[in-house]
Amino acid sequence: MKKWLVAAATAAGLAALYGNVWAAPLQLSGIQARSRQTHKYTCATGKILQVTYWNTANGQSFALVPVKGQQLLFVNTLSASGAKYQAGSYTWWTKGPRADLYDATDGENAPPLLSDCVTTNLNR
Repeated sequence: MKKWLVAAATAAGLAALYGNVWAAPLQLSGIQARSRQTHKYTCATGKILQVTYWNTANGQSFALVPVKGQQLLFVNTLSASGAKYQAGSYTWWTKGPRADLYDATDGENAPPLLSDCVTTNLNR
């Protein structure tokens, strides 16, 4: 599975472009996926998100998170607590079974776009 990031990024882009909802393996030359898990989150607003996480053999982690109708590929970044993933101005921050989605363009003290998202899939 050396090309898993490229294929998924391409699939997400094509799905966004053509409005199709389908998934292909995520591939990137030179990076091998060690594990992949998909979690269903229910947020405080009632919105349901399906988020897929990849851990790679080289120690990197990625998350495919739906944001405003598009699948965005987030990369794990340094966090004092929990797991923090970033894609552009967006931050997907998880701690245990809970997660919040932030947009930095809303301001430093802005509330999350989505808060109190909870999953029952705890074995990440």
